Amino acid sequence: MIRSVGYALIVALVFMSCSSKKQATYERTKKVAKIQPSQNPNAAIAKGAQENSQFYSLPEDPGGFVKFPIASTEEYIATFAEIAQFEMRAYGIPASITLAQGILESGAGRGALTLRTNNHFGIKCHTGWGGDFDFHDDDTRGECFRKYNHPLYSFRDHSLFLSSRSHYAFLFDYRKDDYKKWAHGLQKAGYATDRKYPQKLITLIERYNLDRYDREVLYAGLDTKSLSESEVDTRLAHIVKKGDTLYAISKRYDIPVKELMQLNKLNSPHLSIGQVLKIQKEKSK
Repeated sequence: MIRSVGYALIVALVFMSCSSKKQATYERTKKVAKIQPSQNPNAAIAKGAQENSQFYSLPEDPGGFVKFPIASTEEYIATFAEIAQFEMRAYGIPASITLAQGILESGAGRGALTLRTNNHFGIKCHTGWGGDFDFHDDDTRGECFRKYNHPLYSFRDHSLFLSSRSHYAFLFDYRKDDYKKWAHGLQKAGYATDRKYPQKLITLIERYNLDRYDREVLYAGLDTKSLSESEVDTRLAHIVKKGDTLYAISKRYDIPVKELMQLNKLNSPHLSIGQVLKIQKEKSK
């Protein structure tokens, strides 16, 4: 279900190059870390994705490390915005936050760690990580960071990382269009130690207008600019609130679920808080 960008990424050129000396060093560091990588580094992520997001599964791991040369922040956004939106639909994390974190943590895809590992979010190995990894100096020297064959798996692991840990749970009570709350909430939950981390995310979102990708997901094609606030609330649309389900909304407005999904171009019944759903076709003026 990933569209043109996603499929273009998955078929990108596989390129691996390392000398025997570097390989020997890498094997020694793996023993020091006492972590046993699985034969398929992304198998656990793919399995978890399928179990937790039935309608938004990833393509099969192509195998081998895929490199993504990125020339600028603008190119980073153009390359990964669709994937960030894909993850927003699947897990409810604002695409603007995902993109801003990716830009900041990966150096817009050009950081040394990201180039070696496809790790776009600075996620460390942590207990229980069974995938591949590499070492990088961060808060301390030689810290263990997760490694992915493809950036798709880094973006999905980011979604799983936030959605599966209890200390991030409160974030999902925030509106999906409130990127400022999400930015401050991430620091509150301990994602980063940098006190300026929230403001850095907010600055990136506002500089590159990243919240437009949130609106594209939440409004599902509804042109709210032409509607008054009362019309959005009562006449043409329903704003999704906590606890809402597609079935309950269909009963409330006496519209079949299938028709509701077609009207809003939904591929699944998954909803996000703050999402605007059309409940009837707009009448011509």
